[in-house]
Amino acid sequence: MKKTIAICFTNNKGGSGKSTVCANLGYELSKAGRRVLLIDGDMQMNLTLSYFDEERVLEMAESKRTIYEAVTEKKSIRDHIVHTPYDGLDMVPSSTLLSQIEFQLFTMMQREYVLKKCISDVKASGEYDYILIDAPPTLGNWVVNILCASDQVIMPVEASPWGLFGLANMFDFLDSLKEITDTRLRGVLITKVDERKNYYRQTREVLESYDDIPVFDTVIHVDSSIEWAEDSSVPVAVYKKSTRSAVEFQKLSKEIIRG
Repeated sequence: MKKTIAICFTNNKGGSGKSTVCANLGYELSKAGRRVLLIDGDMQMNLTLSYFDEERVLEMAESKRTIYEAVTEKKSIRDHIVHTPYDGLDMVPSSTLLSQIEFQLFTMMQREYVLKKCISDVKASGEYDYILIDAPPTLGNWVVNILCASDQVIMPVEASPWGLFGLANMFDFLDSLKEITDTRLRGVLITKVDERKNYYRQTREVLESYDDIPVFDTVIHVDSSIEWAEDSSVPVAVYKKSTRSAVEFQKLSKEIIRG
């Protein structure tokens, strides 16, 4: 049976494009014939909103089919999975109640591994090739949970003056967790690239100056189609298949599949 790979998307700086990358990579992996489960671990619910309109998101929150209920009740995520409109692509939605998750985890035994246990049966079943987890822009116990539940980390970094701010802290944070998790940095993904500015070149130079920090060959350029797609709650390739970012997310999925 093929092993399920759990990948989390994390960066302690907001605005790096974590949810956008997670949503569109998940779609492209499913289009490539892989079975994908998305888990929205951010109280802002951007990943959930990438596939469902606001009315549907509120319905799911009220039905308690969210990651918050699974974690706080220490139950399998299986009963919290919903189907997206696309074949081979499912989701565990988020909830605004995740704003309380740090307090909830503080009262639990082995709190670093609650999410890992919640996804363990689904992961062990091999029914998905990939589980993609969108993390919030924090470094709290909930993000520790997400990292402990993941095999790999993708770190989106914005090509902007502030895009690299706090990156060393993020690397130190990952390094500090080596004793409790085997997760590894799959790669840093440079996002929001604008070729008219020098920030992309500067960002790549800084990243390549680190030892043993892998950087994806693929980059994601600034593309207004991404915003229009998110406004329509569809992947960018569904909104406009030929747009630059749609092609880039497809390239990124090929990098991931190659391993």
